[in-house]
Amino acid sequence: MLKKEFYLYPMKRFFLFSVFLLSAISLIAQNEDVSKLHENAKTFMRQGDYANASIILARALQQEPDNIGVAKDLAFDYYLQKENSKALEVIKPFLESKTSDDQSFQIAGIIYKANGDEKEAEKIYKKGIKNFPESGPLYNDYGELLWTRLNPEAIKLWEKGIQKDPNYPNNYYNACKYYYLTKDKIWSLLYGEIFINMEYNTARTAEIKNVLLDGYKKLYADIDLMTDTKDKNKFELAYLSTMNKQNSVVKNGINPESLAMIRTRFILDWSQENKSKFPFQLFSFQQQLMEQGIFPVYNQWIFGAAQNLSAYQNWINAHPTEYTAFSKYRQDHQFKVPANEFYH
Repeated sequence: MLKKEFYLYPMKRFFLFSVFLLSAISLIAQNEDVSKLHENAKTFMRQGDYANASIILARALQQEPDNIGVAKDLAFDYYLQKENSKALEVIKPFLESKTSDDQSFQIAGIIYKANGDEKEAEKIYKKGIKNFPESGPLYNDYGELLWTRLNPEAIKLWEKGIQKDPNYPNNYYNACKYYYLTKDKIWSLLYGEIFINMEYNTARTAEIKNVLLDGYKKLYADIDLMTDTKDKNKFELAYLSTMNKQNSVVKNGINPESLAMIRTRFILDWSQENKSKFPFQLFSFQQQLMEQGIFPVYNQWIFGAAQNLSAYQNWINAHPTEYTAFSKYRQDHQFKVPANEFYH
């Protein structure tokens, strides 16, 4: 006769397997539910219905208390509703968690700034940068915090953000505006043009186009660009020397046409004399546009739009083929800055 245990052990194994399977199915269903809740909440946020978004996100976080993605959205959603105490209550535990990321510190800093607690915001940014030293957004936001006090140390943070995270646009935007207010005649132009190629269709784009047009007028205010080169590094001296060769073009003033000629000659000279010594993506991009025959359109896009928007629109209407080619090229070629092209 077979022993009783022969029948019991398979049944026990089947029972345990069933429990495990049901638990796994329950966990998968729960994860799917949280994922669905999160997506629904994001839809409400995009629609500006922050109250409904927070209702959903709070329940999703209750189901998955360690879900940092849900927590960040909930904290930011509370911030948008000016519920800053709730927002901090959600995000603060994650700042000490192994799952934290630079965005969680960024959100916390924004909330502390909104509360007027700049001292605590500064602590958050410092800690975030220590944990995430490659984060462009943290350098940018910390710089903006310092600049609210007109602290010139802000530019060091924006520069560091450009160096560490060269494809994050906001540091270029702020550095461009900062240098435009100084005696500097180089970096406002370079950072500004890099920025508009990263963010090329916003109100800030139009703002920086105006800065660039005025910046070239500022650059050529001196007849000899090499008059004051004290403290300039080798890259800056090469830039000024190459731009100085184009002085004869300026006799009729700075406008989209003269700038197109100046910049074309600059790129031709730079590619022969300095390209190998100082690889610089902006200049390589301009050379590519020249090779494609659309550099004149690019210059109109920047300086024509800045000088006279209606005249620029008329120019587009008169050159539809060239403008279409430029638009397509820009869509197909995302502007990216390689690492190790920092010369300041």
